[in-house]
Amino acid sequence: MTEKKQKTVVSGIRPTGNLHLGNYFGAVRSFVKMQSEYRCYFFIADLHSLTTHPTPDNLQAGVKQVLAEYLACGIDPEQATIFIQSDVPEVVELYTFLNMNAYLGELERTTSFKEKARQNPDNVNAGLLTYPVLMAADIIIHKAHFVPVGKDQEQNLEMARKFATRFNHMYGHRLFPLPKPFTFDGHEMIKVPGLDGSGKMGKSEGNGIFLYEDPADIRKKVMRAVTDSGPTMMNQEKPEPIRNLFTLMKIVSTPETVAFFDGQYNQCVIRYGDMKKQLAEDIIAFTAPIRERILAIRNDEVYLARVAREGAEKARESAAKTLAEVKALIGLKRLW
Repeated sequence: MTEKKQKTVVSGIRPTGNLHLGNYFGAVRSFVKMQSEYRCYFFIADLHSLTTHPTPDNLQAGVKQVLAEYLACGIDPEQATIFIQSDVPEVVELYTFLNMNAYLGELERTTSFKEKARQNPDNVNAGLLTYPVLMAADIIIHKAHFVPVGKDQEQNLEMARKFATRFNHMYGHRLFPLPKPFTFDGHEMIKVPGLDGSGKMGKSEGNGIFLYEDPADIRKKVMRAVTDSGPTMMNQEKPEPIRNLFTLMKIVSTPETVAFFDGQYNQCVIRYGDMKKQLAEDIIAFTAPIRERILAIRNDEVYLARVAREGAEKARESAAKTLAEVKALIGLKRLW
């Protein structure tokens, strides 16, 4: 086993909406590479999604969709452990133990909790408050060394490190490694912009192109993308909405196509309609094979059930071993 393969990586995604181009280029594409280099646990965080009270049908559909999309993108259950969070009850048990040493003040100060409480003042539930504790349990139960996280989750990862440190210190045993953020190589880090002129592509912002998206919908979305009235000076700096269009084009189009429209812009003769049409067709060409695989896998419920079952077995084996060590240190393992 290589030195890298001895290191453990853990990452989870909530089953709230389909994966989009930002998810693919920002994370999933790197996961596919990582699975051959590290011991990887990729899970679908259905327990985390309960803070927003999805209906049972929506929850089940979301889990099934994300599992199919992970597989369609190239995550291999023979190389990585892919599982559904709620299939590993050991996580919830560790979550309970960690909650006993998580303090109200520090949880109330987390940025994610304050933002969620502000956005949804009628749904400030305990699950939102202890979200970082459950996230910590997800990570440290597999003794993760690395966690790929975006900027919005950096504080929660720091909380996981705090809870691991606190447990190690309290029980005088370095049981948990302190998980570090996984840093991708510079050329692998791609921030995919949204179609609304600013910010990054997101699930809930309504500015994304989904891997599962129908070609007709892709064309409509791209043609509605924010632009301006066009350049008025040769070689002038591109405003953010236009830079975003070019960034998307660099991701899915040929260098020659990008160079053509860049030249058109610099010469003040660009027709945004033509650029958008080309961009839409290039996105469709890129996503089409992934969409076909998603459709095929999503309809193969026998295969999906097998992947989920085998993933749960592997994840539970890892989790149970850690939990037994935790119980022994706490004093919950009976010696009589």
